[in-house]
Amino acid sequence: MMINQLINNVWNANLELFRSGLVIQTWGNVSGINRAEGIIVIKPSGVPYSELKNDDMVVVDLEGTIVKGNKKPSSDTPTHIELYKAFPEIEGITHTHSMYATIFAQSCREIPCFGTTHADSFLGPIPVTRFLTQDEIEIDYEKNTGLIIIERFGELNYIQTPGVLVAGHASFCWGKSAVDSVNNSIVLENIAQMALFTLQLNPDANELPKYILQKHFLRKHGPNAYYGQKK
Repeated sequence: MMINQLINNVWNANLELFRSGLVIQTWGNVSGINRAEGIIVIKPSGVPYSELKNDDMVVVDLEGTIVKGNKKPSSDTPTHIELYKAFPEIEGITHTHSMYATIFAQSCREIPCFGTTHADSFLGPIPVTRFLTQDEIEIDYEKNTGLIIIERFGELNYIQTPGVLVAGHASFCWGKSAVDSVNNSIVLENIAQMALFTLQLNPDANELPKYILQKHFLRKHGPNAYYGQKK
């Protein structure tokens, strides 16, 4: 993908995130990567979505050095970089402070899989990280945010679970493109809301049986998936 096309795609993904209602003020960002060129396009820091223009997007390399653009990249850029380095099959990342996902993150509670709506996109609960230590905050807060996400996925499949809650912070999602990561964030927020209401209605609600969970996930994402139309 040419750099200008990636810039346009990531800009549109950021606008789509804003239109989704998942972000207010400047509470979120979307990035995309061109792995062949080793560059990342990301939203500039502190620029309101209502004012965001195509040429505001910032291009950085995998060390965080600005390659193109006249604005500072998102303060979360080091987190995105670490995730791209550790998760080689992802092409886009979305970070939001959407209400319901953030409620679970602040509660340091994973989002249980109570139903098939959840299972259609995530093969199991949405995990939550540990808290960062004081040393990790002081040494490199944003980079270490990425590292504790990677740590949490030590025994998890980042493709089958394309999202995480950072304890006391908020959510990060990823996908096959910038817009795919936005879509996963939209799903995550909705299933977080459903899970919270489920727990309010029935604090002892059972999680979805594993065989139903696997059926719903694999019929959309498995090797013999049959959901949707053939391409």
